Amino acid sequence: MSFTTADVVKLRKSTGAGMMDCKNALIEANGNFDKAVQIIREKGKLVASKRSDREASEGVALAKTTVDKKVGAVVVLNCETDFVAKNEKFIAFAESILDLAIVNKATSLEEVKGLELQGHTVTEKVLEQTGIIGEKLELSYFNRIEGETVASYIHPGNKLATVVAFNKSDVDAQVAKDIAMQIAAMNPVAIDKDSVPADIVANELEIAKERYRKEGKPETMLDKIAQGALNKWFKEATLLNQAYVKDSKITIKQFLAQAGKDLTVTAFDRYSLNV
Repeated sequence: MSFTTADVVKLRKSTGAGMMDCKNALIEANGNFDKAVQIIREKGKLVASKRSDREASEGVALAKTTVDKKVGAVVVLNCETDFVAKNEKFIAFAESILDLAIVNKATSLEEVKGLELQGHTVTEKVLEQTGIIGEKLELSYFNRIEGETVASYIHPGNKLATVVAFNKSDVDAQVAKDIAMQIAAMNPVAIDKDSVPADIVANELEIAKERYRKEGKPETMLDKIAQGALNKWFKEATLLNQAYVKDSKITIKQFLAQAGKDLTVTAFDRYSLNV
């Protein structure tokens, strides 16, 4: 079966594969378009199998909100090299997955992997791109949050992304962005000390006790000293108690109070790649 240049272009648009790869696939498929698509997809599976033991530690972390600012999400697509991570087509592919997840109101990574993208599941499309790019690709993370106002931030280089939700609608855009950037810069473990998991609190107390024990502090004083260290840690590690990066004289809680009465953060997420 013969094929034309238009068929090659159509296959390239459908799969994202290079022109020569598309031409060779059509030759192998005797001009059958659907079979050529499958050939390219099978190549992806073969490459993925050969590179299964490779470490895909590079990639992009992207964040986005819905137009109404009520929902935000973070997605991470990994690859093997920074060279691929910076490729515009790779970034656009990750963005298409994030957009798809938001539109379909996905709530988990597994749900995102099963969504239909250009006639195939996201998992199948990732495999397809593995064959085209020649590196191990992995969709490794997805999270979605909701709020009265949600803001997102992507640090330059696409290695760090955050989303943050507030308890009020119509939060000033700059205020919302500043909080999203605060989360990126300061990496809080929780919103406030009351929302820090009990096991983390216990671990921090034990770390403090051991440190002061090695310094020779009396055993009878360790609990009190460790509690003081824990309170200091809360100020550094919980968002509302952190010093505002743009004005260290005030906390994030005070900054939010200045921006709006009773304004606070209800949820946030942060993902970092090699940062």
